[in-house]
This record gives sequence, structure tokens and C-alpha cells, in this order.
Amino acid sequence: MSVEPASFAYPEDNKHAVSSQVDKQSGSSDYSVDLQKEVFDATQIDPVLAKKMALINQAIEEIGMTPFQWKLFFLNGFGYAVDSPAVAQEYGSPTKKVAGIALASQVGLLIGAALWGFSADIIGRKIAFNTSLFICALFVLIAGGMPNYISFAAMVTIYSAAAGGNYIIDATNLIEFLPATYAWLVTFLAVWWAVGYTITGLFAWGFMSNYSCDPDATVAQCTRQDNMGWRYLHFTCGALVLVLSVLRVLVVRMVQTPRWLLSQNRDDEVINNLHEVASKYNRPFSLTLEQLQLQGRIINTEKSVWSGLRLRKHFSGLFDTRKLAWSTIVIIANWFVIGMVSPLYSVFLPYYLKSRGADVGDDSNYTIWRNYAVNQVAGLIGPCIAAVLVETRFVGRRGALAIGAAITMALQFGYTQIKTPAQNLGVSASITAA
Repeated sequence: MSVEPASFAYPEDNKHAVSSQVDKQSGSSDYSVDLQKEVFDATQIDPVLAKKMALINQAIEEIGMTPFQWKLFFLNGFGYAVDSPAVAQEYGSPTKKVAGIALASQVGLLIGAALWGFSADIIGRKIAFNTSLFICALFVLIAGGMPNYISFAAMVTIYSAAAGGNYIIDATNLIEFLPATYAWLVTFLAVWWAVGYTITGLFAWGFMSNYSCDPDATVAQCTRQDNMGWRYLHFTCGALVLVLSVLRVLVVRMVQTPRWLLSQNRDDEVINNLHEVASKYNRPFSLTLEQLQLQGRIINTEKSVWSGLRLRKHFSGLFDTRKLAWSTIVIIANWFVIGMVSPLYSVFLPYYLKSRGADVGDDSNYTIWRNYAVNQVAGLIGPCIAAVLVETRFVGRRGALAIGAAITMALQFGYTQIKTPAQNLGVSASITAA
């Protein structure tokens, strides 16, 4: 995690604007940035960073939205995961008390988000952007050929770690290239996650319905030949993700994000990268290297990125101001609760409902994977609504988050009371959408 500003301009000395007067003979413009709608005052952290970031934000606004950012939007954020009970049915589960595949996936996501997220603040976003999806695709393909439960779970952990890093980096990478007026696209980016799950759900419906053992079959009765569905699913989805990872490299010549480069005091690279985008798409760009360098040097950038001081700052910096500390705590708490609710809903509740006699429908492979596919299609609705709400007056990001959390909570409580197959499908799809 980082204290580097993402898409906002920041004030200096509690004023509402930052101005950089430039020699008119240089051909550069006079930048004046309005900071009245500020999230927090970064001058308390580093006044130089605040001024430089304001200039970069203004320059990105001047360039505007280009095909480069749209390419990033369409190529970011394709991820998927599937917890396959067919694996346990074929190989047998080491323990009945632990859903091993689901646990492996969650552990992998946690490790990946932590390692990729932290390392991206040190070495930049470019490597993670170019490699995380490829690693995910590679190990999804390998997972499809695993000969036993433990080896399959290990592969799930690895490709989930790559996917976890992909989730973190994609949104960061996109927002650090976006003009502030298009920041809503970061919220809407979640639609591609839903698209990934939908594609996987539809593939699963086709493969798992037709090429899986009968749900009542024992480990002895469920042979490899009768249970190829989960393998076909992994091979197909892995190949698809592999194609997308190649497109990332071929379609977008990825460079380090301007806001990350600025935080490293690499002003010349910031100007070069933005100038290249502006020139390619015939957009105005009047910020100069001299303008940035006149603001001074960002603190601690003379030290190595691996120095103890700078490594600690990635964490301590999140609590540098009272408002930033409060924001950090609330966001962490929010994701902590989401992390608990998600496996509770997908892993525990089905067992709970069956133990209480709820009729969730027949146990046929067709019904199970049809319902899975319907749920993933419903997931496309949520990001679309959220993208509208975050730009709606009197709602915004906090309002959208509160509304979504309240609806999800009510539906989660309601789900414990379902009695019929129709209720099961309808409420579960609503939860996925929310």
C-alpha cells in the first residue's frame, strides 16, 4: 500500500490553489490548480510532492482521455476463480472439516495481494501488469493436469496469488493514468471481474454438466475418464487468460505510471511518457521538465527504494495525518469484513441450509452449474449501478459503498431463511449483484 496520491491535486499551505509561474518565452503555460474538492492535504506529508502532483494532475487533465487509457481499461482486470467440488469427488478430500480448494484460493489471494501490492510500490506497476496475468494463466493450465487433490490445491494457491496481485495492480495502474473526471472508470472496472466470472460460469455450465461424475458417486466410482469437466474448464479458461495476457503486452506498450514515477522523483521520465501519449494522439501538453524541477526534490528519494526508511514509510505513511489514518482504518476494516462474508456465503451457508432442511433444488450437475452461471451473470449488474452512483450528487463513493453494504447485509440475513429452489437462486443472484 502506498501514500502516493492517485488522482487528485493537493493544496499548499492550506490555500485553494497551486500556481507555477513559467517564463512565457519558454512556450509553457501557467498552471493553476483548483484544490477546493480536496480529499486530504498532502502538504503535511511532503509539500514538494503535493505541488508536483498538482502539476501532473493538471497535465493529465489537459491531455484528457485518449485511446491509451481506454486500452488500459479494456485490458485490465480480467480475473476468474472456480471452486470445483468435482476435484474432491474424484480424489477424495483429506479432511471433511476443511474445504481445501476454497481455502487454497483464499490463501493465494491474500498472499498475492500483499506481495504484489507492496512490491509494486517499490519497483513500479509495469512488471506486475505485464506478468501477473501470464503467471495466472500458466498455473491454471498446469492445474488442469494435476494428479491428486494436494497438488491441485497447490496450483490453485499459486494462480490465485497471481490473480490477487492482478486485482490490486489493475485498479492502481488505471487510476494513475486517468484524468480525474474519468475516475469513475475505476469503479466500473469491476465489471470486467464480473465478465470473467460470467465467462467461467458459462463454460462451467457446459463442461461440468456434461463431463462430471454423478453427484452421488463415491471416490471409487468417480474415475478420471468420467470426470474431465473440471480439467476442460481449466484448460479452456487458462488458454483464454493466456491470450489476454499476450494482448496486454502487444496492444499496450506499458510504461511506468506517471504518478508513481513522480513519487520517485524521476521527473524526466514523467515528462517523456506523458509527452509520448500526447504526441501520439495529438493532444495538448504544455508542462515542462523545468516546471517540475523548480518545485524541489521529494523527501527521501535520494535514498534507495530498499532502504529501511522508505520501506517503513509505505506503511507508516498511511497514518501520517489524522484524516489519512482514519481513512486507512475504515478501508482495511471494510475489506476485512468483505473477506469474511464472501467465504461465509459461498462455502458455509450451503452446508448450513442443507443441514436445516432447506430445499435448494436438485443436486444434478446441470442444476448446480446452471445456478452458478446465473449468479455470475447477475454479478454484471453491480458494477454498472455503482459506476452511476459514485458520480451521483448526494451519493458519491461513500454513499454507494454504504448502500451496497446495507443491501448485501439484508440479503445475507434473508438467505438464511430460504426454503425453495426459486428462493435460493433469486436471493443468491441478488447477493452476487449487490
